[in-house]
Amino acid sequence: MNHLKKIPLRMVAKALQGSQPLQTAKYCSAGGAARLPLTFLTEDERMMKDTVAKLAQEEVAPHVKKMDATSKFEQSVIDAMFQNGLMGLEVDTEMGGSGCNFLSTMLVVEELSKVDAAVGALVDIHNTLVVSFIKKVANEEQKKKYLPKLAQEYAGSFALTEPGAGSDAFGLKTVAKKDGKDYVINGTKMWISNSDIAGVFVVFANAKPEDGYRGITTFFVDRDTPGLTVAKPEDKLGIRASGTCMVHFDNVRVPEENLLGTFGHGYKYAAGFLNEGRIGIGAQMLGIAQGCLDATIPYLFERKQFGKDIYSFQSMQHQVATVATQIEAARLLVYNAARRVEAGVPFVKEAAMAKYFASEVAQTATIKCVDWMGGVGFTKEFPQEKFYRDCKIGAIYEGTTNMQLSTIAKCIRKEYES
Repeated sequence: MNHLKKIPLRMVAKALQGSQPLQTAKYCSAGGAARLPLTFLTEDERMMKDTVAKLAQEEVAPHVKKMDATSKFEQSVIDAMFQNGLMGLEVDTEMGGSGCNFLSTMLVVEELSKVDAAVGALVDIHNTLVVSFIKKVANEEQKKKYLPKLAQEYAGSFALTEPGAGSDAFGLKTVAKKDGKDYVINGTKMWISNSDIAGVFVVFANAKPEDGYRGITTFFVDRDTPGLTVAKPEDKLGIRASGTCMVHFDNVRVPEENLLGTFGHGYKYAAGFLNEGRIGIGAQMLGIAQGCLDATIPYLFERKQFGKDIYSFQSMQHQVATVATQIEAARLLVYNAARRVEAGVPFVKEAAMAKYFASEVAQTATIKCVDWMGGVGFTKEFPQEKFYRDCKIGAIYEGTTNMQLSTIAKCIRKEYES
């Protein structure tokens, strides 16, 4: 077992790069943050970004084509995520995690998604939805039971969406009926990411249907619980290696100590934690856009037409400049939303803006890159077409683009009416 996962990721970076002892930049010192660029990274954050970029190239890149073709992660890739502390980024070191901040998690997702957005999705959903939820809502006994395992052994899955409850998440039909000291769960979940490899599911079920959405409650359900079955992964357009399955609950019995958080507060948890998760999707889309551009620019220098490289044509330069500017704007939105999470200030509007805009930019950037590559960009021999397929999910999952625009509009109304 690799011992690196038991120490902070910044120490992993130091070991891999032979750096000098870190001096953490005091970007939160009095008055200091306001004078620094938004994209300024502390030394710890910069080292993490560099380390994960190196890890992605060495451990993920060689397997991208095969994983996309087979719709399945290579076990070595999953192992690398755990062995290098990426599955417990914000988990305290005492529980086997890396003890990082929220922006660091976003940087990890961004760097992984530059190479394979499916791996970015695995790490993002696991950390921003499942682990973050447990850290903030679970009792101490539950944290001790699940956080070390989630940081070191198995992935977690956030089971909210149902066949009839997508954007209207509160319309779910899965129920949890009290039976003595247990709850019996019945229902079906759909589009559940990480479900093919998850060791535990955070399940939203209505434990008091007569109260409507106010009866929605959250439960831990271990994968080996009798009555829980995971269907085969969906055959998707993009992020194909990321397992997305239906999960069925047929008289699944869980003890009352598996109740996560406060009874009837599931609807609050779903709304709140999806806001953080949306910043993660913004980081994933940012990584896709930047990764695709990074893979394309060198070709524009090499490809010759009419006696010169095609990058030299002014029309091409203007298109590249436009896309690069859009990507930088998306980065500012994502990083700003992440910093607001860390600062403990409202971030709902900023999270929605980051997800919406980064998803749009990823689509624009990948389309343009395929265009610039010409015929070869339309083949699977080059990575642009995969980036193009992978980015489409950004406008759909963890809240569609229209839902993000509605959220932004509501926030604007509230600001102007207050």
